[in-house]
Amino acid sequence: MGSYRDPYVGLTLDEMGAISAVRVEKGRVEVSLRLPIPARRYGTELMDALKALVQKIDGVSEIDVQVSWEVAARPVKQNLKRIQGIRNIVAVASGKGGVGKSTTAANLALALAQEGAAAGLLDADIYGPSQPMMMGLSKERPTSPDQRSMIAPTAHGVKVMSIGFLIDEEQPMVWRGPMVTQALVQLLETTQWGDLDYLIVDMPPGTGDTQLTLSQRVPLSGAVIVSTPQDIALLDARKGLRMFQKVEVPVLGIVENMSTHICSKCGHEEHIFGAGGGRRMAEQYGVQLLGELPLDIRIREQTDSGRPTVIAEPDSRLGRAYRDFARHTAGSLARANLASPQGFPTISVEDN
Repeated sequence: MGSYRDPYVGLTLDEMGAISAVRVEKGRVEVSLRLPIPARRYGTELMDALKALVQKIDGVSEIDVQVSWEVAARPVKQNLKRIQGIRNIVAVASGKGGVGKSTTAANLALALAQEGAAAGLLDADIYGPSQPMMMGLSKERPTSPDQRSMIAPTAHGVKVMSIGFLIDEEQPMVWRGPMVTQALVQLLETTQWGDLDYLIVDMPPGTGDTQLTLSQRVPLSGAVIVSTPQDIALLDARKGLRMFQKVEVPVLGIVENMSTHICSKCGHEEHIFGAGGGRRMAEQYGVQLLGELPLDIRIREQTDSGRPTVIAEPDSRLGRAYRDFARHTAGSLARANLASPQGFPTISVEDN
């Protein structure tokens, strides 16, 4: 059993140290697992896979598998301070707009919450905040218990913060870069997030001053790059990926959005933006392809209505695609944590 390779973390149960207890008595096997990723839904699938595996062993008549999980905090660079209560901050970014980054970020946060994680979502797009509408919170406003901090509104189990809560829906943000960066840092640091396993940051599109400053000032655990299969989109996505590499933020992987188009009339599926671009880019830069998400009219309709796909159709093909992507993202981060449990080195100077 220890040699079973988890499809999302990419390590065996032994390599993860996931087997916490095993008891064998008269043909009955009891196994307790502790995973590094949230597994409220995934745990059932894993139990079924392990039961099928163990029942092939001679002498085993019954097996019981108990699954629990604990999400570890990714070490942060020495010059940055961890935000209290937040174990991991994951940036969802793209080199350009129009690739479905915000929709992807919303469904990622919701899918992690469905798996049992404590999840939050920060809308970092000051010029075009969209998460209040996508999460069904357009009429909500944060509350402040002390005039110094804010309590984030909650939607579908996810805490959400956006500049869109604080301004009129049609008001343009005519701000220069330093003002934008300062506003984002204040949103992040003055929000009472509580204890979160993951804070998903819906980054502004592009690779300009705002994106670079955020990457340097926010203790990011990792980044997810969103692109479409189209060569033009991939060209810009490469710039986003290289930006994170330059500021030493781990790239957890690439997700190819609008990978295939599904006809709403007949269900026919085709690659209207090209095929395999995300996979080739992942191979080129040695990172993981986290998922290939379809282009479907229901995704747009559901986000416009404030009930993203993971909430509106959790067990549909679309919902499963987002859930699988979320599991791979959590798995990629967990694998990075397991590979460097010691964190960043500590340098001390002594006067002898």
